[in-house]
Amino acid sequence: MSDSLLKPRSRTLTDGAHRAGARAMLRAAGLQDDDFTRPLIGVANTWIEIGPCNYHLRELAQHVKEGIRAAGGTPLEFNTVSISDGITMGTEGMRTSLVSREVIADSIELVTRGNLFDALIVLVGCDKTIPGAVMALARLNIPGLVLYGGSIAPGQFEGHSVTIQDVYEAIGKHARGGMTDAQLRSLEGAACPGAGACGGQFTANTMALVCEFLGIAPMGLSSVPATNAGKANAAHRAGELVLDLLRRDVTPLKIITKAAIENAIAGVATTGGSTNAVLHLLAIANEAKISLSIEDFDRISSLVPILADLKPGGRFVATDLYAAGGTALVAKRLLEAKLLRGDSITVTGRTLAEEAAAAKEAPGQQVVRRLEEPLKPTGGLVILKGNLAPEGCVVKVAGHGVQNFRGPARVFDNEEAAFAAVDKNIIKTGDAIVIRYEGPKGGPGMREMLAVTAALVGAGLGDSVALLTDGRFSGATHGLMVGHVAPEAASGGPIAAVVDGDIIVFDIPNRQLRVELSAADIQKRLATWKPPAPRFRSGVMAKYALLVSSASLGAVTVVPASFSETGQPGLNARTL
Repeated sequence: MSDSLLKPRSRTLTDGAHRAGARAMLRAAGLQDDDFTRPLIGVANTWIEIGPCNYHLRELAQHVKEGIRAAGGTPLEFNTVSISDGITMGTEGMRTSLVSREVIADSIELVTRGNLFDALIVLVGCDKTIPGAVMALARLNIPGLVLYGGSIAPGQFEGHSVTIQDVYEAIGKHARGGMTDAQLRSLEGAACPGAGACGGQFTANTMALVCEFLGIAPMGLSSVPATNAGKANAAHRAGELVLDLLRRDVTPLKIITKAAIENAIAGVATTGGSTNAVLHLLAIANEAKISLSIEDFDRISSLVPILADLKPGGRFVATDLYAAGGTALVAKRLLEAKLLRGDSITVTGRTLAEEAAAAKEAPGQQVVRRLEEPLKPTGGLVILKGNLAPEGCVVKVAGHGVQNFRGPARVFDNEEAAFAAVDKNIIKTGDAIVIRYEGPKGGPGMREMLAVTAALVGAGLGDSVALLTDGRFSGATHGLMVGHVAPEAASGGPIAAVVDGDIIVFDIPNRQLRVELSAADIQKRLATWKPPAPRFRSGVMAKYALLVSSASLGAVTVVPASFSETGQPGLNARTL
């Protein structure tokens, strides 16, 4: 594309005598004559002062904008929202986290459409900012990319490396008398030493890897840790790349294909990544109009070995992976096993195979195993179905070896009640904990359960109990923990029929989650079931509860009327 054509959208905003008013306003914001001759590049920043994950993105944006200017563009930065899962965990505030994914995507769309940007770069950090960014890029389909702010460095406590996962597990240990007040306070002060997203292969680092395997984030730039000296140069280069995408007219939907999404699923499976990737990749596929089902995750994961020894189930953190050879090394291993489509293109202009070929493996590294020595022969994600989850549910099997479990249900209608039971030592070995009415609609917002799951581990029950919920889990969760049970309780799913003492069966090899009740018994109980009153009757939470789909579809918000397809009110068939 010639330079004269680099303003396909923004010239409508800035060019001609009739646009003098717009230019006058932009001049007041610092733009000058030359700026109007260049393409307008949106810099969507998810900076927020609340929490380390996005705290440094304001400074990082300066380097991105310098790269854009150097490459011939005019950067225009704007902000959107972010919710820190690590801070809101275990509170009412966590209900807002998954909701924020939709708000992030919507707000990026609004500002980009409103200002007719020619291209877009999105700076991301905490969990929901990453899929929200990719959803917006797919929806807008203008040249653009994602830049991840990078992982936090591990903290040091009593001679070993720690992450936020250790703090939440220590809460349970402290409650059982296994840690003093002084030790807990010392760990609290050490776990998060600076800026960057949570350090293990939790949701942020999982989704950052997803973006690189999708090709929508530049491999080798996004994964540079937050406080690494090379992050500024990475940001500058990412700014330049946006102009390269614009000149080559490479749009997100040329990159985000079914093959690219399957590459991303393989990347999650081989690194023991977060179950939240299931929700988010389903949502991204929805925006890209790509057919994807939860069964695809099980199919791909069953073919892919676990090669990365990463927390929460393993020993190492994201900064260790970067030092070992980075995400490119992971891709190289999978390509050697013929488990990736190497011809998928990326925002760098190179294919995924070309990016992987550039991997530099550190001598003696122990983070990424060789193909002949996997941690496990199959991947970390498993999809279960059965009479408790007709639409499916998700369990992460990395980091634990339990394949079968049978025990009596201990039923709780919210997360707080379950946490109180753990805190008061009411939960016993062999219990099957059921937490319901925490799904996308019932929550609303599908809260993560790290406060409960980490407390169970800290209490020494991580390997002797099981848990299922229509909510979801933090990427830091490990153990036999099944989330995204669908249909959810608030929609009258079978999980709403379970009572204390019912026998719950987890059968991983046969992909089953069931309660030992007949179909007739379940239906009889549900016949007298009444949906709970909504927690919110106005505002964004109420809107979300009204519009959100099942977790099995990615918990995306659906358009009530599909005028483009039928011209009549009704549900959008594509998104449902």
